[in-house]
Amino acid sequence: MAVVIEKPPLWRRVLPAFQGFDWPLLAVVLLLSAMGLVVMYSVAHELPGRFQAHARNMVIAVGVMFVVAQVPPQRLMALAVPLYTVGVALLIAVALFGITKKGAQRWVNVGIVIQPSEIMKIAMPLMLAWWFQRREGQLRGLDFLVAAVILAVPSFLILRQPDLGTTLLVVASGLFVIFLAGLSWKLIVPPVVLGLVGVVTLIVMEPHWCAPGVDWHILHEYQRQRVCTLLDPMKDPLGKGFHIIQGTIAIGSGGLLGKGFLQGTQTHLDFVPERSTDFIFAAFAEEFGFIGVLVLLGAFWFLIWRGLKIALEAPTLFARLLAGALTLIYFVYAFVNMGMVSGILPVVGVPLPFLSYGGTAMVTLGASLGILMSIAKSKRLVQT
Repeated sequence: MAVVIEKPPLWRRVLPAFQGFDWPLLAVVLLLSAMGLVVMYSVAHELPGRFQAHARNMVIAVGVMFVVAQVPPQRLMALAVPLYTVGVALLIAVALFGITKKGAQRWVNVGIVIQPSEIMKIAMPLMLAWWFQRREGQLRGLDFLVAAVILAVPSFLILRQPDLGTTLLVVASGLFVIFLAGLSWKLIVPPVVLGLVGVVTLIVMEPHWCAPGVDWHILHEYQRQRVCTLLDPMKDPLGKGFHIIQGTIAIGSGGLLGKGFLQGTQTHLDFVPERSTDFIFAAFAEEFGFIGVLVLLGAFWFLIWRGLKIALEAPTLFARLLAGALTLIYFVYAFVNMGMVSGILPVVGVPLPFLSYGGTAMVTLGASLGILMSIAKSKRLVQT
């Protein structure tokens, strides 16, 4: 007798891939993405293909998020060492025969041109979370020293390119893992106090240290100029201080409710530089005002809160450290970008997640969200 096996419909076969997704997290990501598309259309409608490319990058990032979300944390842990090793090898390749653009040697051709430093934004927290998972229950001071070496090697290679913005993000992702792993406050407080003293000293000594001809041996000249411009942008209002001045003017001119969609005069008259990338927050604030900025900040706050909740409920130390570090990186992205556009931090080239244009950065964000989704799914499987 013939047996007839009924094939389930497509939606029923696809549905298991979405089970376990953290829907509140996905909802706030979609909200931020929608805000990014709206402001990108406004600032880039005069730039042929920019809005379409931004939308395409978002679709690719969503695809990456969906694929990575299907990989269980145990498999991610197995990828930590290979991914970190490949990332460091590519950074060495960049240092030896990388491609130079605009005075920075950050890219390498491996059949396609890639920026290996972007890989380390994911590989670094993966590697350190893997290391502390191995040392769980037997942590010693030497283990934190090894973690510092793991963090220092790629960070030094990225800083030499030079790429201060990416170095900051990679170092932050690693430090978050080390802190969450249980680093003693006795080792945290002294560097923080030293940093605050350094900032105060820099402000007081600005007239002398930022004088023409003074060389800061620990920083490149363009980095020194960025710090000095932050302290007094009016020294060169039409040159190095132009970015900061025009960014703050655009933010302030938005007022309470903003000038309206497509009505930002500072933006559309080309006073705001890099308006579709690093300075897109200034364009957003000008058109949507203080209320729009509050909504944007609220969305980022909810994203960070939800990510930390996923980290808190994760079933393993590896998953907790990884989810916590990846979530806090969103805080660094948003804080540094909004801070530099507002004139309270130096301009270091850090994009605003989901709003700024950029293909590689968008894919990296998609991968990090996929990891958070994967950890959220693993938590539900353990509970079940």
